[in-house]
Amino acid sequence: MTHLFAPFRVRGLELRNRIVMSPMCQYMAAEDGIARDWHLVHYGSRAVYGPGLIVLEATAVEARGRITEHDLGIWSDEQVDPLRRIVDFLHEQGVPAGIQLAHAGRKGRARGERIIGPTAEAFRPGDPVPEAMDRAAIREVVARFAEAARRAVRAGFDWIEIHGAHGYLLHEFLSPLVNRREDEYGGSEEGRLRLPLEVVRAVRAEVGADFPLAVRLSTTDYAPGGLDPAATVRIARALGEAGADLFDCSSGGALPIQPEEHPGYQLEAAIRLRRELGVPVAAVGRIAEPEFAEAIVANGWADLVVLGRELLRHPSWPQDAALRLGVRPEPAHPYERAYRAWEHGLRRVGSGRALERPA
Repeated sequence: MTHLFAPFRVRGLELRNRIVMSPMCQYMAAEDGIARDWHLVHYGSRAVYGPGLIVLEATAVEARGRITEHDLGIWSDEQVDPLRRIVDFLHEQGVPAGIQLAHAGRKGRARGERIIGPTAEAFRPGDPVPEAMDRAAIREVVARFAEAARRAVRAGFDWIEIHGAHGYLLHEFLSPLVNRREDEYGGSEEGRLRLPLEVVRAVRAEVGADFPLAVRLSTTDYAPGGLDPAATVRIARALGEAGADLFDCSSGGALPIQPEEHPGYQLEAAIRLRRELGVPVAAVGRIAEPEFAEAIVANGWADLVVLGRELLRHPSWPQDAALRLGVRPEPAHPYERAYRAWEHGLRRVGSGRALERPA
């Protein structure tokens, strides 16, 4: 058994391997935020190849929290059953279902919605100017996250990830480059942490003690005076004390800065977080080669490997990675015939090359 294909437990949930499908917006929902057939086919076609966990894309906790009018939503009861249809199919394939609860904040672009943020400052010149949130608006957002978590449980989800990265609302409050408030929700790091902490506590109260709760963090703002890995350690420590179990380590998005990307470009921050806090972390960022994914887990750099664009290109990656690493594939039953060559001493990889089975 390789490390990548070893089981992993968080609270009451056990994943059969360490491969996670990253939340990636599809912008294919109906304008009322309801999931469509696209979502069932998209997530279902990855589930049949057996990742350890699939996390649905950023799903808005209120209508004005969408990135576009075609984002998924979980702010109304009418949105629950279409999501449950997806969850049920993933469960039939033996794959736990996660959902990323999100609020776009000042980066919201849904038509007809008035956007909000920590201050009345646009993401970049020419963008819509958000309304600065007063205390009542802050309390309302916390309540919307809690209600969304309640609906996620009703829909059958096994895992919740709170989106605290990529320049969306919770990241906007965390980043000193964006949050210029002078009240108790700004100023010091303690103040900037207040809203994310309230959200984590509210969601934990809704889901109970046995439910896994992750947070995606941007570990750096890529700009002087912004968030960096040292600050992320302090932020994660506080969020963990509030009820978060695992941190999905991403980066950027608070400012219109595009970092240079290469395989594992966000890995160093994940390693530091895991080493200094001893908490489970997920590594994400241009991870494509099975051997690299195996090394990440085997070396203790991260507990989970999160694949994004690679799973858009290559839905069968979990099975092909198993073949490359000498692990018996476990595809959905109707696909087993495609892997019988492995049983006869051969294993096939995504490129179509036939390799001798390892001894």
